[in-house]
Amino acid sequence: MAEIRVAIVGVGNCASALVQGVEYYKNADEDEVVPGLMHVNFGGYHVRDIKFVAAFEVDKRKIGKDLAEAIFAKPNCCAKFADVPKLGVEVKPGPILDGVASHMKEPFNIYDESKIKPADVAEVLKESGAEVLVNYLPVGSYNATRFYAQAAMDAGCAFVNCIPEFIASDPVWSRKFEERGLPVAGDDIKSQLGATILHRTLVKLCIDRGVIVDETYQLNLGGNTDFLNMTVEERLKTKRISKTEAVTSLVPYEIPTRIGPSDYVPFLGDKKICYITLRGRKFGNLPLTITAKLEVEDSPNSAGVVIDVIRAVKLALDRRVAGPLISICAYSFKHPPVQAPDPIAKEWVEEFIQGRRER
Repeated sequence: MAEIRVAIVGVGNCASALVQGVEYYKNADEDEVVPGLMHVNFGGYHVRDIKFVAAFEVDKRKIGKDLAEAIFAKPNCCAKFADVPKLGVEVKPGPILDGVASHMKEPFNIYDESKIKPADVAEVLKESGAEVLVNYLPVGSYNATRFYAQAAMDAGCAFVNCIPEFIASDPVWSRKFEERGLPVAGDDIKSQLGATILHRTLVKLCIDRGVIVDETYQLNLGGNTDFLNMTVEERLKTKRISKTEAVTSLVPYEIPTRIGPSDYVPFLGDKKICYITLRGRKFGNLPLTITAKLEVEDSPNSAGVVIDVIRAVKLALDRRVAGPLISICAYSFKHPPVQAPDPIAKEWVEEFIQGRRER
């Protein structure tokens, strides 16, 4: 099969985990079951078929460096689990727009646009031959996400939206991609086993077993720049919607719910700690309480999911399927165009891989 030419927006911790993951699994046996991937061979594409060809950043410590070096530059704190050789991909200065909140200018060490000219994103994508653009901008990047989505279309690239700005799930934007003949996947990537998927599983278990759920909440703590960025509530509107709907979509009635980042704890680094509490009523109207705690390395937790999404998008490109990819979106994102229970979404993806499902 042909290679999959991938560009990245935002060379942060998630990008580090993605680039390391491709290197880590490049020699995986196709019959091997590996942590975090649906399949080593996904519809004919191996993990090693992913080739990074372009990257955009606003941090002066990363701009101008090879992508393999930039993924380990500060303030990144993702665990190092692979030695990545030079990739021959120079990180370009991307336009800042609203991708950097005022309280993040210093932590992100942003470049001066009066001294450094932002790259022509669409042109770089064209020149690099990129087929898929992966969006890892910070939460709250409303305008910047739409700028890169438009640049992807202008360059003839598919778009994978890993953050909670609604593109694939927005009928207007999904229609734009469909009209351009390009696939789009999003929004807000799920982790392999993260807070949202655990919360969804607990809620679904209660509903399936006849428990009336009265209320539930999820508190997340972390120490990376993602959590620092989210200390400003105004950047969290779509994040809270995304995470909340991922859970409440499984409940056939309204319940009081509070889900989302709750605190930034610097010394945690890339570790994420999640506390979930669910209260309900079982037989005899008697009370039931579930409490759970989850600790994970945050950024690598979603990298394998993105690897699968990239390969699903490539299959769509090969098959000339345009617009939102319903199956992989439902399985891999918190706010997809169509919500579905995870086992059903997984069946959809398998059918899509086999060509028995168009999207």
